[in-house]
Amino acid sequence: MLGNQKGFIIDLDGTLYRGGVRLPYAIEFVQAVRDRGFPLLFMTNNSTRRPEEVSHHLQELGIQAYPHEVFTTSQATVRYLDEQQRGNRVFCLGESGLTDELIDAGYILCEEDADYVVQGLDREFTYAKLLTAVTLIRAGAQSILTNPDVRLPSDTAFLPGAGSIAAAIRTAADQEAIIIGKPSVIMMNYALERMQLTASEVWMVGDNVRTDIAAGAAAGCPTALLLTGVSSVNEYVLHQQELCIEADYIFPTLQEFVFHLGFNASI
Repeated sequence: MLGNQKGFIIDLDGTLYRGGVRLPYAIEFVQAVRDRGFPLLFMTNNSTRRPEEVSHHLQELGIQAYPHEVFTTSQATVRYLDEQQRGNRVFCLGESGLTDELIDAGYILCEEDADYVVQGLDREFTYAKLLTAVTLIRAGAQSILTNPDVRLPSDTAFLPGAGSIAAAIRTAADQEAIIIGKPSVIMMNYALERMQLTASEVWMVGDNVRTDIAAGAAAGCPTALLLTGVSSVNEYVLHQQELCIEADYIFPTLQEFVFHLGFNASI
């Protein structure tokens, strides 16, 4: 049941794959979207990899994807910084997907006199980095968080995400960061602009109630929650009651979503 929808914003980890394992019907779903000529955007809160790396990973899993179809929270963060125009000095807690984007955009990575503290997932996070970030924020640097995911799906277990690190920085600095990625509408608005479609024309498809579904709902997109990653039915009910986050549709797998869209006839 498509209605007036003409495009798809598709989350990745937990939606099309989990860690290094492709989820059932991921290939068929993406191909069905392509066969019908609908624009799609692979949108990820993961700041650790560049679009070329993301698309390569998808291709390795058998899912057709191209770098220009990938939109990462690192790209969205750089776009946001460019709009602020308050300086080009950045203390960055993150990995190459984030640092490379910043450097390519002309930002200077530093540990003193920073205009921004930009934080994503940093698997080499230390107390020293925490101290530097907090000191700079309290001295006036703007705190920017690429994404608030507190846990990430993997092949075998959930891993701490960027939001877990952000909690330590927020607590010590006593200052809320500006969130760029899902559930923020900042990244959603950039994505819709890039697709040249209105929110009501684009499905937001993801596995995380707190990020994917919340972002889609905030932007005004129809939302499809897949129970293939972070969020369980029980967690969805909890968030629905306590945070007023509600998906338009809930599906156990991608296959049920494909059937709902009416794509199954030619798959």
